[in-house]
Amino acid sequence: MAKDRVYVFDTTLRDGEQVPGCQLNTVEKIEVAKALELLGVDVIEAGFPISSPGDFNSVVEISKAISEPIICGLTRAVKKDIEVAADALKFAKRPRIHTGIGTSSYHIYHKLNSNPDEIVERAIAAVKYAKSFVEDVEFYAEDAGRSENKYLARVIEAVIKAGATVVNIPDTTGYTLPEEFGAKIRYLKENVKNIDNAIISTHCHNDLGMATANTISGVINGARQVEVTMNGIGERAGNTSLEEVVMILKSRKHLNLQTNINTRRIFNTSRLVSTLMRMPVQANKAIVGRNAFAHSSGIHQDGVLKNRENYEIIDPKTVGINESSIVLTARSGRAALKHRLSILGFTFTKENLDHIYDDFLKLADKKKDISDEDLRALAGKEEAIANNKIHLVRLQVASGKGTIPVATVTLEIEGEEFTATTEGNGPIDAAYSAVKLIVKKKNKVEEFLVQAITRGSDDLGKVHVQIENKGIRYYGFSASTDIITASVEAYIDALSQII
Repeated sequence: MAKDRVYVFDTTLRDGEQVPGCQLNTVEKIEVAKALELLGVDVIEAGFPISSPGDFNSVVEISKAISEPIICGLTRAVKKDIEVAADALKFAKRPRIHTGIGTSSYHIYHKLNSNPDEIVERAIAAVKYAKSFVEDVEFYAEDAGRSENKYLARVIEAVIKAGATVVNIPDTTGYTLPEEFGAKIRYLKENVKNIDNAIISTHCHNDLGMATANTISGVINGARQVEVTMNGIGERAGNTSLEEVVMILKSRKHLNLQTNINTRRIFNTSRLVSTLMRMPVQANKAIVGRNAFAHSSGIHQDGVLKNRENYEIIDPKTVGINESSIVLTARSGRAALKHRLSILGFTFTKENLDHIYDDFLKLADKKKDISDEDLRALAGKEEAIANNKIHLVRLQVASGKGTIPVATVTLEIEGEEFTATTEGNGPIDAAYSAVKLIVKKKNKVEEFLVQAITRGSDDLGKVHVQIENKGIRYYGFSASTDIITASVEAYIDALSQII
């Protein structure tokens, strides 16, 4: 085994599938297994064959469908478990039996009602029996994280002597600190005489949020297999995330460690697992969360646009994401707005951009998400305003049940302000009447159309107006979260073309 090679043991289909509500049928498991094969994992733990007929059948069918990765079946240190696993793996091109027993005082005395000497004997017997069926046998020392190091070393030395090719050191309860877990791996490297005859594996849980840190600490101290799941799914708070460990090793080149993972397939594999297991990926999840490469702060956006590496240590393309996301919010700056508008095909002078930015901030304060359609509407409105000779300065309307709608409109025409107040059949009709009174241009509104750009009461509305003057049609457009304002601005846009 190359000293710089770290093997990726994926247990999404075994430990990951233990999450309530995330169970897959055999067809779905095969689909995930094929995705993991394309991803480049070295080992697929396909299930716990004795646990149910469905799990047994899944291991059988995955064994038939997969060619490259080792296919692994989990067992307890029980003869029947091992026999059933061997039977389930009979079609595997590269089979592995994963057997083991608890080694902490909690497990020895309170779970297994046993003693340390008997545990060593049972561990040896399980490995030897598994070895009679397959050449590749992995032994797990359950709750190794809380096991006494000297005793753990005794067990590990005994199972390697019995034929174990991989020894798994699980932090089953997610209890250890990275320094402690790394020291435990280092202790085994230094105190187990035959340790070089087996690969040390890590299997860390995330109960205290340290699964990835513990795994990396284990690798730094000599472990060369990592047991992980896509998206970090698993029992309780989850397992170590495959994507996190792989990208840490890829990014921190000074560690001189590498995996066989095709990182460009990480994002798609993550989404497949999330979809099939009906388990959404949290937005701020490292590497694969929707916000992992998203920037909303104006300072960050400006920095990323100047040089991606100002705020990103990973190129999103490396994990299968096309590009970073510049998310426009009330905290975004002009640089981000200008960048997004240019992508949409708009170019503005600094003065016009300042006008759009002011409107953008007002809209962003009202809405959580600013869409491209919102930006197109703002840009279209600015383009219209920039060419108009008439500008809306103020608008005030009063309407409601039992009252006569009244509108007061102030317009600027060639630098001079004019105000009018009129009544109407509704607030928009009243406002239009006031505009007509000021502009004094005969026209007829032939078409009036209001459209919601997206959904929700706070969303931007587009207004299109068609008017007729001396047989010629003129069209106006505007957009605002205030439909009455948008309606008046669209009407003014059309009237400006007459003037």
